[in-house]
Amino acid sequence: MKPSAPRVGNVIQLSDFQQQAQKSDSWVRLAAETDKLSILYSNKHSHQHKYYSMRILCWALQANGDVTAIIPWMDKVTSCTALNDEYYGQWQGYYNPSTEDMFDEPPQHKVLELTSAAEYFGGLDGNPNSVIQEIPDNIGTHAMLNSHSANHLVLTDVLSWRLYGDGHLEAMIINEDLIEETPILTGARCLYPASNNPDFRYFFQHHIANQIKAEDPDALAAIALLLDP
Repeated sequence: MKPSAPRVGNVIQLSDFQQQAQKSDSWVRLAAETDKLSILYSNKHSHQHKYYSMRILCWALQANGDVTAIIPWMDKVTSCTALNDEYYGQWQGYYNPSTEDMFDEPPQHKVLELTSAAEYFGGLDGNPNSVIQEIPDNIGTHAMLNSHSANHLVLTDVLSWRLYGDGHLEAMIINEDLIEETPILTGARCLYPASNNPDFRYFFQHHIANQIKAEDPDALAAIALLLDP
């Protein structure tokens, strides 16, 4: 793994968007990650200078002007730079698997894409029910549903992610009873936020979800630990 060339800073002065958002950590605009860039993180089980990787869902412009990568993590979606837990995960940087470059600033082309789009489309409207943007999930995220009244797990695809007018982001999953046509596209009426389902527990990357579906013993043991009250 080799260090990349220095990149410009990731702080953008966007005072207009800052004034529209009530919280500094609100997300104003999203840009899907289409080149398989990842984050690197460590935890107490990782060896020195050996990190785990996770594909980036998208890049986001925050209301304070920062640009950061967004990932589904445990039971929420979060900025990768907010990962600071020694046990579960600490962010170590960004990673390009094609070139083996590791870097700590967002790519300039994503910064320009986000700031240009925000200037063109405008910022947040403050309405928690209005959809500002919706992007497809292209990293195979799954939501795990676990009913307390039934002794079984359900893994369902996250089809898209919606950014709402108050700056919060929701994972959209499918209500099969409302499917009207296929393929199911972003904005479909049958989609609803995973957080609205009382059985929602965690997000999983696609390879972990596939291990669970295949009833891999290690994966099932890890799930049992997560669900242990």
